[in-house]
Amino acid sequence: MEFRLASITLDEASVVHRSRAIEQEREVAIYDLIEKNSFRLEGSEGGPYHLTLGLEENRLVLDVALEGGAPHGRVLMSLTPLRKVVKDYFLVCENYYKAIRTAPPHQIEALDMARKTLHDEGARELQHRLEGKVETDFDTARRLFTLVCVLQMRG
Repeated sequence: MEFRLASITLDEASVVHRSRAIEQEREVAIYDLIEKNSFRLEGSEGGPYHLTLGLEENRLVLDVALEGGAPHGRVLMSLTPLRKVVKDYFLVCENYYKAIRTAPPHQIEALDMARKTLHDEGARELQHRLEGKVETDFDTARRLFTLVCVLQMRG
């Protein structure tokens, strides 16, 4: 059996209108995840899996189905431990996108490094919070963190 995601969707009931930039972030993260990922649901004999990500009462919901659509597991995780890194990540991203238009290269580079550092921190925290429920490699956790952020973005 394979321990990987074959498809990913976001629970659109959890999402409000997204800008084109946010939609592009979602598309790239999903494409990259499907291309290469490592995802092992604890206690599962394997997939490949279909993952639906959503939000429910300040919790991240990972609904896992087998490729044929049969429900296979559900993981709920509080978003509270991720709140600070997500907030900081949004702030740095906002400043980064503003800086691209007018700031000198050294300032853009500094903001880009801060953005990547926070993204990595969020991925590590997500990986840690999923311990005992879902096992992923770092790159998979990083892309899942992007999707967690997309679920929380507004506008």
